[in-house]
Amino acid sequence: MPALDQLGPEWTKVHVIQGTHTVSDDPKAVLMTILGSCVATCLWDEKSRIGGMNHFLLPDVTSGESEARLYGAHAMELLINDLMKRGARKDRLQAKLFGGASMIEGLSVIGARNAAFAKQFLIREGILCVGESLGGKNARRVRFWPVTGKAQQMFLSDIPDPVKAAPSLPAPKDAGDVSLF
Repeated sequence: MPALDQLGPEWTKVHVIQGTHTVSDDPKAVLMTILGSCVATCLWDEKSRIGGMNHFLLPDVTSGESEARLYGAHAMELLINDLMKRGARKDRLQAKLFGGASMIEGLSVIGARNAAFAKQFLIREGILCVGESLGGKNARRVRFWPVTGKAQQMFLSDIPDPVKAAPSLPAPKDAGDVSLF
């Protein structure tokens, strides 16, 4: 996988923003997002060579809230359904999870709830989670190659400039095929 500064023009860079998801079978596609307390789920079917990423803000809808696209259950269902429409099989899907940080004092429960929701959803749906980087206090920049299932992340420092990167941290235990850049 190319280093951050070597992701050249030959790559199709797709930014997955809060409340959205993207599915691709393009071998040159790189799905990217930046996460704090939000969670991104990267799913792919190795045999069909298709994958996708979502980015959700909260684990579940509370009464009176109408922005369903921002919530975990909706985001997960849309991603899985789009993958299956394009030829993936649910029983072959594999997942990697990122995010769920506790970045703001007093709001630390949101990141933990998002992470717990994502893990439980995958278990309930019978989808194997082969890697995760959840929790902590720093934001993350994540890149995902949907055809291969490869992923990279970079922790961002807690200084106001979100472009500056913190020193690389060791990969979380059982991180699977997640590399830090």
